[in-house]
Amino acid sequence: MSSLTLAVRDCSTMLRRNLLHARRYPSLTLNLLLTPVMLLLLFVYVFGDVMSAGMGGADRSDYIAYVVPGILLLTIGSTVIGAAVSVATDMSEGIIARFRTMAIHRSSVLVGHVVGSVLQSVASVVLVGAVAVAIGFRSKDATALEWLAAFGLLALFALALTWIAVGMGIASPNAEAASNSALPLILLPLVSSAFTPIEAMPGWFRPIAEYQPFTPAIETLRGLLLGTEIGNNGWLALAWSLGLAVLGHRWSASKFGQDPK
Repeated sequence: MSSLTLAVRDCSTMLRRNLLHARRYPSLTLNLLLTPVMLLLLFVYVFGDVMSAGMGGADRSDYIAYVVPGILLLTIGSTVIGAAVSVATDMSEGIIARFRTMAIHRSSVLVGHVVGSVLQSVASVVLVGAVAVAIGFRSKDATALEWLAAFGLLALFALALTWIAVGMGIASPNAEAASNSALPLILLPLVSSAFTPIEAMPGWFRPIAEYQPFTPAIETLRGLLLGTEIGNNGWLALAWSLGLAVLGHRWSASKFGQDPK
């Protein structure tokens, strides 16, 4: 067998291992998925009428259309925390030391975690999207190409955040520390344009919401699904996603390659 075939086989084995863990211990995934669903219901049914009126909308349905793209990106940020916890657990419980002694492709352990987390993120986005449709979200004349681009953006963003989360998990001494270090992946969407336009924010707060990865991704997703102006946000979202993916991959590979202390 060629080295490439062996690497693919090892990565597939590690992916199957992580998916089995997710199936056997679903509580972590369900707890992380509960956060975006509760925020969606809270902002639609508790704040929806007020927020819609403040943004010049006619009724709650206008705010549903506005808030759902942000909730979908927040879902990814919430789900990938599970990857940080899972990697930290492997690092602290000794299974990684065991893998280092086995004749397996070295990067297959990380690839299994990353691919498994991306698949879970996509599944979580689909579930949250189904809840959004059930409460009234409707896309406005989006073409098949725009839907495909939206899905590609969500998958690429999930890949980027997963690599960052994996690096956090490797760098953390235990699962609890990994969960805490990955909290910015949930907090950043809350201070983005997910729930209110940047123009409505105080002047001193706007740079925090504007110069971060979630805002251009959210605005791009809104443009693809709702027909709003995308402007430079598409290129910014792509640059942020690729940059974070490369940074996270290099960080994770570097930390994983170090000998355990």
